[in-house]
Amino acid sequence: MMFRLGLQLALQGGKEALTRLLLIASAVAIGVAVLLSVLADFHGFQSTNDRQCWQCTSGPAVAGQAPAPGGDTELWNYRQDYYQGRTIERLDVAALGPNAPVLPGLKTLPAAGEYYVSPAMAALLGSVPSDQLGDRFPGRQVGVIGDDALGGPDDLTIFVGGTPEQLAALPATMQVKAISTKPELNSATNLYQFGFGMAAIALVFPLLTLIGTATRLAAARREERFAAFRLVGATSRQVSVIASVDAVAGALVGSVAGIGIFQLLQPAVAKVPISGALYFSSRVAPTLSEYIAVLVGVPVASACAALWSLQRVRISPLGAVRRTTPPAPGVWRLLPLVVGLAMLITAPIVLHKPASNALSATGELPPGPSNAALPFTFIGLALTMLGLVLSGSWLTMQGARFVAKSARGASGVLSARRLADNPKAAFRSVSGLVLAVFVGTTIAGVVPAVNSGMKAVGGGSLTSVLRTSFMPEPGGPGAKSVVLGLPSATGTELLARMRAYPGADVLPMYATSARDAAYMCVAEHQCGPTQGTIVCKDLERFSALGECASGATAVRAQFGFLLSHDDPSSLTLPFVAHDTPTAPGDVSALPMEAVLIKTADAATLEKIRTLLVSYTAQSGSTTAPKTFGEGAHRRSETYGEIQQITLAVVAVTLIVAGCSLAVAVGGGLLERRRPFTLLRLAGTPPQTLYRVVVFESAVPLALAALVAAVAGYGTAASVIKTLVTNGAGVALPGRSYFLTLGGGLLASFAVVLTALPLLKRITQPDDARFE
Repeated sequence: MMFRLGLQLALQGGKEALTRLLLIASAVAIGVAVLLSVLADFHGFQSTNDRQCWQCTSGPAVAGQAPAPGGDTELWNYRQDYYQGRTIERLDVAALGPNAPVLPGLKTLPAAGEYYVSPAMAALLGSVPSDQLGDRFPGRQVGVIGDDALGGPDDLTIFVGGTPEQLAALPATMQVKAISTKPELNSATNLYQFGFGMAAIALVFPLLTLIGTATRLAAARREERFAAFRLVGATSRQVSVIASVDAVAGALVGSVAGIGIFQLLQPAVAKVPISGALYFSSRVAPTLSEYIAVLVGVPVASACAALWSLQRVRISPLGAVRRTTPPAPGVWRLLPLVVGLAMLITAPIVLHKPASNALSATGELPPGPSNAALPFTFIGLALTMLGLVLSGSWLTMQGARFVAKSARGASGVLSARRLADNPKAAFRSVSGLVLAVFVGTTIAGVVPAVNSGMKAVGGGSLTSVLRTSFMPEPGGPGAKSVVLGLPSATGTELLARMRAYPGADVLPMYATSARDAAYMCVAEHQCGPTQGTIVCKDLERFSALGECASGATAVRAQFGFLLSHDDPSSLTLPFVAHDTPTAPGDVSALPMEAVLIKTADAATLEKIRTLLVSYTAQSGSTTAPKTFGEGAHRRSETYGEIQQITLAVVAVTLIVAGCSLAVAVGGGLLERRRPFTLLRLAGTPPQTLYRVVVFESAVPLALAALVAAVAGYGTAASVIKTLVTNGAGVALPGRSYFLTLGGGLLASFAVVLTALPLLKRITQPDDARFE
């Protein structure tokens, strides 16, 4: 009976009940749609990350001679290539028997002279000249690789068929009996999982606030009504049932509507490149159990919020009219924020050591940040974030007092009085955006500084320099050879072919002698110093790397770190100086260990890269030619993705905060229908009441965003000074940050303005009749 009465009151309780039901449903629908979008992106990432890692397949190395045919094995040679900054996954394969394992995404292995490509790779091969890319892959295309072998529609993947003899001659070829089925081991998995967790926290908290605010709409009026029920004999349990039905009805309608909204948004959500690449649309979707959890959990949470809002009625039916102004928030709420910011400010001074991962001219690694810096900084961050949430109500109260002192009309006085009366409630509806804006500002301050540090090394002149090593990986096939690199005759031939391209500057790096090489691997994983010879005349075209002493024709330098590291900002330049040891100038008989190429024409660079493929294979090197910029691209791309995701979270959180404010404003209007109507009867213009509502919404929203942004910017400066290399300084966040923050605030205010027509409608003087 109580269930039916509660449902009747919710659906047939007049305009006020219907308005409350619609607002609850709208707020819940927005929250559910956003939450499902986050879950969908997470499942897209997780399903892609958990796919079969065929790249992880391993087996015994083939020592230059093809095994006897037969059985269920195949020869396998996997490596990566690059084209204009994009990574290409290449697998050369040759079956040794009729039962050789078949690759995922294929029905049969490619025969010699054939290859299969991903859809994106097929489009790329068809759009660029063959001497820039296609000539790297012998044979003809015979099919397209299925989705099972790909991480997303943008993957560049190619499976090349060859003869056993051809693969046996390649470095790092293995003989495999089975293709790996374990999930892909992504070095950034923990980072992305942490990022999704942070996004979920940053979104769920304001979404719960939004749902709770919506569920508690017109709490004062409802308390009075339910108190009347208690006075005429209703039990506390009966009142709870009626209140729960009211909240559950709106939340259930909102949950269903939110799922419908998400279905409309799903194609757009699937096009968001969370981890730097697109996911297949079919993978970007929540699971059935999560849909069910939303349909059940959200109404339950709404019912709990409704019951909590009526705790005074459950204690006593007279509790609803015994209203007192809650105590003002104390200044102690600022203590965690002050301590946290102080720790962040002092961390670079007290704990900082020069941070660099670069090798010095002697090959030594300089000291990095102090081990105590990380926990000290993390504790400071935690205290700062806690302090932002705790101090919000105190800051809102101060803002209300400032508005009261500076107000020149009735609207400022009325809004300031209401904010000061209950600053905790005023701040609660926007508290969720504090952490999002703080984290967003911190990331937006750190990421550009890190990325600009990479580009600034050598004045940015190293970004497009192509580097190629002709040395095998330590412990790889050929690693025990005495003389490594390209033989002198082959190196001379290669130099002539590269220098024939117009505008190409080449810097070859040679072994120290004809008998010795930079990598002298006397045993597996044990290699000698990475020292080689550079001709000073060739070095002149690469001024960022340094210059020789006057009169020197060649120098003996440490260039191993220059060739192997992916972060240009960690390089200590110049690595050739006036005190670098000299070497004999005749290098004609020396093996070539590596080469740097610089050209302003991207097409020429790709032609040279295509030319180098056969020479790296001949030398036994498994390292694909790539530019310094391509080496740092994955790192920079990851930072950029984190920044974009964080800014997206900030934007959504701002909008959700605006929705919370709109719902809170709507509820406040319903509660204050009588005093606002009386004010209009007394001659107060509607515009004055509009300004009251806007001030009440704008003050906590603007204060929360401003304080969080300032704290985030200061934190970014501290993090950079403590942890970032090469003395990088914090810069103003980029245009995308200001567009995101400004756009989000404007959208939040726009959402708040949607509640103003309700004010005019419920305060019509002709309808001034109250219960």
